[in-house]
Amino acid sequence: MAKAKKEVEKKKEKTKKIVTETSLAFFKNYINTPSPVGFESGGQKLWVDYVKPFVDEYFVDPYGTAVGIINPKAAFKVVIEAHCDEISWFVNYITAEGLIYLKRNGGVDHQIAPAMRVFIHGKKGPVKAVFGWPAIHTRYSNPEAKEPVAKVENLCLDCGARSKQEVEALGIHIGAVVTYQDGFDELANGYYIGRAMDNRVGGFMIAEVARLLKENNKKLPYGLYVVNAVQEEIGLRGAEMIARRLKPNIAIITDVTHDTQTPMISKIIEGDVACGKGPSPCYGPAVHNKLLQFVQDVAEKKEIPLQMRTVSRSTGTDTDSFAYANDGCPSVLISIPLRYMHTTVEMLHKDDIESTIQLMYETLLALTPATNLSYL
Repeated sequence: MAKAKKEVEKKKEKTKKIVTETSLAFFKNYINTPSPVGFESGGQKLWVDYVKPFVDEYFVDPYGTAVGIINPKAAFKVVIEAHCDEISWFVNYITAEGLIYLKRNGGVDHQIAPAMRVFIHGKKGPVKAVFGWPAIHTRYSNPEAKEPVAKVENLCLDCGARSKQEVEALGIHIGAVVTYQDGFDELANGYYIGRAMDNRVGGFMIAEVARLLKENNKKLPYGLYVVNAVQEEIGLRGAEMIARRLKPNIAIITDVTHDTQTPMISKIIEGDVACGKGPSPCYGPAVHNKLLQFVQDVAEKKEIPLQMRTVSRSTGTDTDSFAYANDGCPSVLISIPLRYMHTTVEMLHKDDIESTIQLMYETLLALTPATNLSYL
């Protein structure tokens, strides 16, 4: 009888949801808040305000990376990290007729742009605009003409202005940053969609880890640095700066990876990963083998499903900056599966969010400064 009761309690604990209504409301607001590369202050302010109650100290570095600290006086330092920046566009050229041409700010996909709605973040606040595209009728008026293909050089924004002077009167200027309007939404069967899930879902998850530690009154035997870095999308720059500044002993990085179950993605190249089936750590040169095994052991003990994969040469994430900073920092990457990366409908599953938060949380509780991560 006692054994049966114990099993019931264990099952209840396992199905208990980590994300609360309050934290989900923060997540939605966070996704909807523009944080383009180099202009992340809006999202960072929101994140800092949410994290402050769960940490002992915080600071923001000169370029905007935000850091919450638990046990700031401890000599041994552990980082959990995500990046906050989203891909976007820059206003690059304004025609005499009031049309606006752009440059990429990060790896934005020009093929999804036609007929999309955007905000141009000018000197007088956001201005609504659209990516114009020729009507299908006009494209087929010449049977011999080739179907036009979206390119950076033939995409332009229309904000309703009909001269360069009218554009400038709205506060739009060369260098104004442009973000898509699409925000957070929910689909059937536990799926969330939105732009910039890559990687504000990571910022949300590390914030939730800090919340759990605080609410469960957990005391860590080391200093924990909860890092939400900037400028990952243009070369891991925020992580590069903060890794040199913090000089951590261990780094646990979270980012997104490709769900490979949709058409036009090769499992042979990208691996077999699916939304809803758990976090996806990886093997790779920048990933510390012993730290990765430590995470896998924690997952097995806590019955958290993993989807292992491999990377070649680099992870392409902030893991690389932490791993190779200073004298070398044992680092591990725990990714969450995502569909339709670098689009406005990036899709992930809420079960993976819960599992990834739990995995980071349990890993932190199991880690100590004496954990053996020596190479030999």
